[in-house]
Amino acid sequence: MTGTEQTPEVQGQVRDAVRGNWVDRWAPSGARPYLRLSRADRPIGTWLLLLPCWWGLLLSMVSDGQARWFDLWIFVGCGIGAVLMRGAGCTWNDITDRHIDGSVARTASRPIPSGQVTAKQALAWAVAQCLVAFCILITFPPMAIALGVLALLPVAIYPFAKRFTWWPQVFLGIAFNWGALLAWTAHSGTLGLPAVLLYLAGMAWTLFYDTIYAHQDKEDDALIGVKSTARLFGDDTPKWLSRFMVICVFLMGAAIVLAAPGGNIMALLVMIFGPWAMGWHMVWQMRRLKLDDNDRLLDLFRSNRDAGLLPVLFFAGALLA
Repeated sequence: MTGTEQTPEVQGQVRDAVRGNWVDRWAPSGARPYLRLSRADRPIGTWLLLLPCWWGLLLSMVSDGQARWFDLWIFVGCGIGAVLMRGAGCTWNDITDRHIDGSVARTASRPIPSGQVTAKQALAWAVAQCLVAFCILITFPPMAIALGVLALLPVAIYPFAKRFTWWPQVFLGIAFNWGALLAWTAHSGTLGLPAVLLYLAGMAWTLFYDTIYAHQDKEDDALIGVKSTARLFGDDTPKWLSRFMVICVFLMGAAIVLAAPGGNIMALLVMIFGPWAMGWHMVWQMRRLKLDDNDRLLDLFRSNRDAGLLPVLFFAGALLA
C-alpha cells in the first residue's frame, strides 16, 4: 500500500461517503468526526428530508395564490433546518446503533464504532443541532412550531424500529416527510388535506428508495437479526417497488387536484407533470436495479435527489401559470 492509499478507518473516512467530499478534504480535523456523525459527507439524506418541505411550501403557495417575502424565509429556513435535523437524527441513530454498526461492513467506519468520538460527545452534538434548529422553528407560525416539536417523536423512535418490525422504512417515512406538513402549515397557517396526501405520497417514496438502500446490508442484517423491508421482500422487491411508485404518484396527484386553485387549469396541468416525471424516474431506477450490486444500489438511492426535485420544478412553474 502506497503512502496515498489509506483505508477509510485510518483516514477517518466513512465507507459509503463520496470519495473526496468536502469534509474529508477541507474541514478542520477536530470537526470531521462530528460532521461525519451528521452525514455532512453524504448529503443525499439532507436532500431527501428537504424536498418534501419544498413540495409542501410550493403546493400551499399555488393553492392560495399568495407569494410573500416570508415564504422565502420558509424556503431557506427549511434548508437550514433540514441540514441540522438530519444531522441530529443521524447522530441519534449512530448513538442507538453503536453496538450494531461495528458488526456491519458498511457502517463499521462510522465515528462512534471506529472510536473517533464517544457516545456522550455524540449526544451533546445532537442536542446542539436540535437547539439551533429550534431557533429557526420558532420564527414560524404557532401551528408549524407545534408540528416541528411533534416531529421529534418519530425521529426518536426510528432507530429502534428495525429491532421490532420488518417495516422500519415506514417509521423513516413518517420522520423524513414531516416537512411536507410543516412547510404547508408555515405558509398557510393551517394544516390541509392536500398536505396530508402529499405527506403520504412522500412516505411511499421513502419506502421505495430506502428499500433499495437497505439491500446493501441485507446479509449483515440477517446475521445480527436486524429487520428491513429489503429482507422481508427479498426477490419480490421489484414488485413492491412498483406498488410504492404507483401509490406515490397517485397520492401526489390527488394532493395536486385538491390544492389546485379553482379555475386555473394551467396551474393544475403544470403541477400534474411533477408526479408524472417523478414516476418515470422511479421506473428508470427499477429498470437499472440489481439487488446484489451494492454500488448500483447506492447510485440508485442517491439518484432520488433528482427524482424528488422534479415535482419542485413543476410546482414552482405553476406559480407562474
